[in-house]
Amino acid sequence: MFEYKRLLLSPNATIRYNAELIINKNNDSHLHDEMEKDEKIEGIIQELKSWPGPQISSHKSANQYFHKLVFLADIGLDKSSKSIEQIGNMILKNFDHNNVPCLQMTISEKYGGTGKSEKAWALCDAPSILYALKKMGFNNEIVNKGIEYLVNLIEPFGFTCNVSQALGRWHGPGRKSDPCPYATLIMLKLMNLDPEKYSNEILICANALLELWEFSWQKHPYIFYMGNDFRKLKVPFIWYDIVHVTSVMSQISIVKNDKRLQNMFSVIKEKETNQGYIPESIYMPWKGWDFGQKKRISEWLSLCILETEFQLTTDSS
Repeated sequence: MFEYKRLLLSPNATIRYNAELIINKNNDSHLHDEMEKDEKIEGIIQELKSWPGPQISSHKSANQYFHKLVFLADIGLDKSSKSIEQIGNMILKNFDHNNVPCLQMTISEKYGGTGKSEKAWALCDAPSILYALKKMGFNNEIVNKGIEYLVNLIEPFGFTCNVSQALGRWHGPGRKSDPCPYATLIMLKLMNLDPEKYSNEILICANALLELWEFSWQKHPYIFYMGNDFRKLKVPFIWYDIVHVTSVMSQISIVKNDKRLQNMFSVIKEKETNQGYIPESIYMPWKGWDFGQKKRISEWLSLCILETEFQLTTDSS
């Protein structure tokens, strides 16, 4: 088994800072500052200063700014940084009357849209933006009202495909009586920032995802499969895959001992090597990172999985 304390000695400040936080529960401010000055991190920060960035072509695109914003939130950057505060304030200027963050997107008339570029949101982007903002410390009335608005869209089985009025009649490729796995996942991630307030909704979403795993070879709502591609090890947390799902689910105390979740994590655990974990799938825009290749160990992937394992094996009672 890999000796994870070696990550505390990594030459990468992002790894060292988060390893200290996960392994030793030590929030090292000096490492935090060093991480922010890392060339790759600085590159993302400078890019996001031109928010909202390129118009949405595919929500799965790893180039989308809102995915990069979530990555910065997940590694621990927050509005104590002047640059992050600047980016967050820019985003807050692009909310609609329901306090939901908007991006530029076009839905053709063929698919129920206007065919024009509109400021709009979908349930596969807005929750991620709100999650990043709140985690980064933008815990204000606008953000919280936006979260409330989205949470109120829940169905008894999770979250279906929802979009703002600006996108017309557009709806994803699934039945309205089925949960959208991705929307349900990122809404679960968002709601778990306030677990007591949204405990009932969290349980609905967690059970929806566990049921999809239980029947992963039969149920594929909205064409989201939990098959071979889903089970490949992949970071950062952008789309619907086993590392992302188990990371989110491991933080839900009421289900973390569920046999289905434990079984899901066992699929990951079987792939551990003596040096850590090797990515099995990558996002090409991130090919310059240690998780952007499939030939050697990725410290960031290994650390993400370690955190999930810690969550699953720590007694929350």
